[in-house]
Formats: sequence, structure tokens, C-alpha cells
Amino acid sequence: MVNPHRGEVAVTLDGQPHAARLTLGALAGLEADLGCDSLIGVIERFESGRFATRDVLAVLVAGLRGGGWQGSSADLMTVEIEGGPVAAARAAAELLARAFHGAG
Repeated sequence: MVNPHRGEVAVTLDGQPHAARLTLGALAGLEADLGCDSLIGVIERFESGRFATRDVLAVLVAGLRGGGWQGSSADLMTVEIEGGPVAAARAAAELLARAFHGAG
């Protein structure tokens, strides 16, 4: 069970639920993976709609790692994300929103 007050978002991979969250370390890795020089750059990229599928995957990997998942980007590309691409994009957006705006 996820705890939204900790910024967690549920992501189900191959039928197995995971709690994802963007920790400070996960955010630092995300900046590097996306080639952004600041957290504001990450936010602006998503808010402006200038993101690609690989960006969604990078956010999910960062969030899943922040939640304790031991996989990699390559691993995430081989699993079934419950709900497909739309659910993956929604989870990535929710992770960013919870990381920067609280659990709301």
C-alpha cells in the first residue's frame, strides 16, 4: 500500500505492485538522466509538454528506485506496466507533482 503523504505512487509491474517515490537522490539521478541542469528544468520539461517516452521511463525508474526497486531502465522496458503507456505517463506526472507540491 502506498502512502501519498510520503510522496508515494503505486506502479504495478508484471502484476506486482510497487511504491515509487522521488527521493532527493532519485531526483539528482533524474536530472542527470534527462540532461537538465536543475530541478526547475525537469519540471519545465514536463509542464511544457516537451517530454518523450524516454523521459517518462526515466521518471518511473527514478521513482521506483526511490521506493526500493533494484531494476534499471533496461528492466523497465521489458516489463508490463499495468495500464500501459497512459498509466505510465500518469504515474510519472503524479510522482513529479507529489515530489514538488506535496501529497495535496
